[in-house]
Amino acid sequence: MPVSYPDRRRSPVRAMLAPLTAVVLAAGALTGCSGGDGPEGSVDAFLAGWRSGDLNAVGFVDPTGAKVPAGEVGKELKDLSGELAATPPTLRRSGDPKITKDIATAGYRVEWALPQGAKWAYDRQLNLRRGGDDKWQVIWEPTLVHEQLETGERLVVARNGATRGSILDAAGQPIVAPRRVIDVSIQPNQVSDVPGTIAKLDAAFKAIRPPITPPVDLADLPKRLASAKPTALVGVVTLRDEAYQQIKPRIYDLPGVKFPSSERQLAPTREFARALLGSVDQATADDLKAHPDRYREGDLVGHGGLQGRYDERLGGTAGLTVSVTRTRPDGQPEPAGKVLFTVEPKAGEPVRTTLDVATQNAADTALRGEKRRAALVAMRISDGAVVAVANGPGPAGQNLAFTAQVPPGSTFKMVSALGLLDRGAVTLDGKVNCPKTYSVEGRSFKNSDNFELGSVPFRTDFAKSCNTAFAFLAPKLGADGLATTGRQLGLEGDWDLGIDAFTGKVSTGGSAAERAAAAFGQGTTVVSPLAMAGATAAVARGHWEQPKVVLEPAPAETAEPGPELTASSLGPLRTMMREVVTVGTAKALADVPGGPVHGKTGTAEYDNDPKHLHSWFVGWQGDVAFAVFVEQGGSSAASAVPAAERFLRALATAR
Repeated sequence: MPVSYPDRRRSPVRAMLAPLTAVVLAAGALTGCSGGDGPEGSVDAFLAGWRSGDLNAVGFVDPTGAKVPAGEVGKELKDLSGELAATPPTLRRSGDPKITKDIATAGYRVEWALPQGAKWAYDRQLNLRRGGDDKWQVIWEPTLVHEQLETGERLVVARNGATRGSILDAAGQPIVAPRRVIDVSIQPNQVSDVPGTIAKLDAAFKAIRPPITPPVDLADLPKRLASAKPTALVGVVTLRDEAYQQIKPRIYDLPGVKFPSSERQLAPTREFARALLGSVDQATADDLKAHPDRYREGDLVGHGGLQGRYDERLGGTAGLTVSVTRTRPDGQPEPAGKVLFTVEPKAGEPVRTTLDVATQNAADTALRGEKRRAALVAMRISDGAVVAVANGPGPAGQNLAFTAQVPPGSTFKMVSALGLLDRGAVTLDGKVNCPKTYSVEGRSFKNSDNFELGSVPFRTDFAKSCNTAFAFLAPKLGADGLATTGRQLGLEGDWDLGIDAFTGKVSTGGSAAERAAAAFGQGTTVVSPLAMAGATAAVARGHWEQPKVVLEPAPAETAEPGPELTASSLGPLRTMMREVVTVGTAKALADVPGGPVHGKTGTAEYDNDPKHLHSWFVGWQGDVAFAVFVEQGGSSAASAVPAAERFLRALATAR
């Protein structure tokens, strides 16, 4: 029922005020009435009813004075609001109504809450008419929703995507840039020999080098072709242009095979720092569920690595457009040519890294043929900048180079030797026995392939990687000496890199047998390739510096540099690490171009089976320190050292 207000003009009090009212009327302007006899009650009831959806307390007429049912007004309000109907606006009356005879006008503020926290506010004016029963009725018009709306139109909201920011290399150049891709596709009605065509495509895809990972699976292609429209293009695989050019002569003339091309935002190569960078893909169901106010279907979202960590920064803020559509005679919507409100998109900001393209390509080359999970981290010694982060086979988003927690094996003899030298427990030429086996508390330790050296200079024990000599020397490090030295090299540190990283956990205390095992990188000590690359750079530099990966935005709190390492210890240690290459376990690196290589090999048992070994090499050449890790790679000579050689040779060529 329409709202009604008492007619107080007939009351005695009202009669007493009549002369005063006449004076006001004579003055010209009628500015709102206080109390329940004025139009403000109807105004407030309309605004409240619009928001609640219940307009039964309001009387409505059209501009001609004909009554309009409240239910019809409610429906039209909802229709006009269109895509905003589910979130009615906040509505506030602006001051008191103005009355001229039986017509009143009242201003009100409309404020819509739009997606992404945007607000759209504007002012409107409501007209009312006083009926014969002195009840104020709202004159219903579509313009009450917005001045440009007409019957049959509705509001729609379009989301305008922002330009995504780039991940930059150390030189400030975009790593990910538009690159040409070819969508190899098949038009079913032009293929007479489906099995033969698929066989030829399969053979061509397998010939691409480096191999496509994972391989192209064509098992369901016959079914997809059979169910597709005859003239449709059925996608087979999307190839980078350089891969397509390798096999173009083999597939270009195949009947029905088509090659539409386009551009996509891609890194220089498929494997280029893949796990560190992450990927950009269309929003998943999980993305939409976790961030309903941020993402819409079809949005590009960063997943994993830097793309995921800095998605908000890189993604920017989408813009919005509120416009009007109308319904065609066939019932379909069409634009009405009215744009009512716009929020311009805000482009994403870049993330600048320390990566060097040439060094990264060399690192990727080093691991390209590796069938086991592997990682290679390279950093500049002079400033700690990480210049390459490569990960071999395995899940695309798994950054083994930064997050692995694995025993370092004999590469940790670098740390043990520094601790022993600091304590004066050994010298370069002091003799340390290297037996085939050595027992501590009933636990027997042995050397790789059961070799023995006898009583030899400590430098020989180090170069040949004698486990039993280090097990024998372990007591000289004390209960926590190994951990203390490791921390001087940055291990176990609280690093802020701008991306997840494991900084290591060094064995401390424990039984005599545990300390003997820890002295050559076994026991409970675990590290990541990044942590070992940082420790190696510290030995080359003379003190530890926190590795740098993200330059902008700069991490909030980077770790302070470590103390200066003892020069009288560093000299012998560097000499021994050079001899690992010249006369020791990494002689395969002795002739690589680019200058002298220092390093340390390592094999690490990761369970109770001595045949189960991880493979390591850490070292430096010139201003580049690096760590190579091959999971289940066996001896370092079989996998880590060859990978290091491939890296250094590729790097020398790139220079």
